[in-house]
Amino acid sequence: MRASALIPIFLSALLLAACSGTPKRPGDPTETIAQASRPVSEKGNEVVFYAMGLIDTGYRFGGKNPEAGLDCSGMVSYIYGRATGLKVQGSAADMARNGRAIERAELRPGDLVFFNTLNRSFSHVGIFIGDARFIHAPSTNGRVRIDRLSDSYYASRFEAARTFFD
Repeated sequence: MRASALIPIFLSALLLAACSGTPKRPGDPTETIAQASRPVSEKGNEVVFYAMGLIDTGYRFGGKNPEAGLDCSGMVSYIYGRATGLKVQGSAADMARNGRAIERAELRPGDLVFFNTLNRSFSHVGIFIGDARFIHAPSTNGRVRIDRLSDSYYASRFEAARTFFD
């Protein structure tokens, strides 16, 4: 079997592992996001699968591709373009302005989540992957990673959710 044929299998396994439950630590807040009232989006799932392949990619301010490094908006733009052909460009604030507002309870995989991390609105963006988790390129610790919306840092800075599907 060719290596390229194994990529979808690997990405599916990675997604399932990343979305599986993790043991709770004492003091961890629990959060459940209600099942999205919108149907699952095939394009959203493609975005998540593609994003999972970028875990541990290095951070670089202004970075727009994995070889050079990615920042949050560069990561979203790169993934959306490669996975779905959608042009989602600009800063996190630009993406927030151009996406369709949805309620947090309506989040489904592939939708975008926005945070105020620099004392200005929509200064950080990530991709919701399900199970109250999102993948993003934070400057802190310098790597694309998965975090929880309920983590105290992100919970206190969450601003909005947007979709570019349907």
